[in-house]
Amino acid sequence: MRKTLSVALITRNEEGNLERTLGTVAWADEIVIVDSGSSDRTEEIARGFHARFFDEPWKGFAAQKNSALEKCSCDWVLSLDADEALSDELAKAIWEVLHDDSAADGYAISRRNLFLGRWIRHGGFYPDPKLRLFRRGSAEFEIRPVHEKVHFVGKAGRLKGDLIHYAYPTMNTYIEHMDRYSTLGGAMAAGNGKGGGSPARFAARVLINPLATFCYNYIFRLGFLDGREGLLLHMYHSVYISWKYAKAWELAQLR
Repeated sequence: MRKTLSVALITRNEEGNLERTLGTVAWADEIVIVDSGSSDRTEEIARGFHARFFDEPWKGFAAQKNSALEKCSCDWVLSLDADEALSDELAKAIWEVLHDDSAADGYAISRRNLFLGRWIRHGGFYPDPKLRLFRRGSAEFEIRPVHEKVHFVGKAGRLKGDLIHYAYPTMNTYIEHMDRYSTLGGAMAAGNGKGGGSPARFAARVLINPLATFCYNYIFRLGFLDGREGLLLHMYHSVYISWKYAKAWELAQLR
């Protein structure tokens, strides 16, 4: 007997992404969306796909995603970001899991990250596995300010196919995203005691660490094979690291 599938998402002003995303999971038994005050067509698009739509105050990425998981009622849950979509191969693999009584309890999925429209294949950005499909009740997101991870208990497997991540269509979206994430990451680093220290340690965090990260990913992990887009991505990802520790230092000075 086929098991049922819930798809869980969080949104805020995602009219540019949501129709594409939901179009690849429209066959699911249930779509649950927890929104946080969208002012665009997000709700209209969601209801067009018969999603269960909830509007809740923003609680942070992990707490918001856990709220969506708690509202799911099917046997299996697929957790997606609003700018992700399923490849045909992945949709087929998930469908097969729902028909397999001997399936694992959760599955990692390769994520195909796009930057300025280009699939970034090197430099550590692919396959970028994420555990996103799991039996309901076997996983939740760890509470942390940014880069939330799934805490999972059970037997894990790996699915064929990719999550296609339409992450950064323009430089503006990337820079805005990195500014926001570096603020959150800086707060987390400061909370872990990484905002203080000697001038030498400060220089290492805001200069040496970013440069080393760029060299490792762009040269040794072959990021240069992704052309101009690869150069821009790795260069500005290193800037993000510098911003994060600079913001952690600034927070430490204010305490």
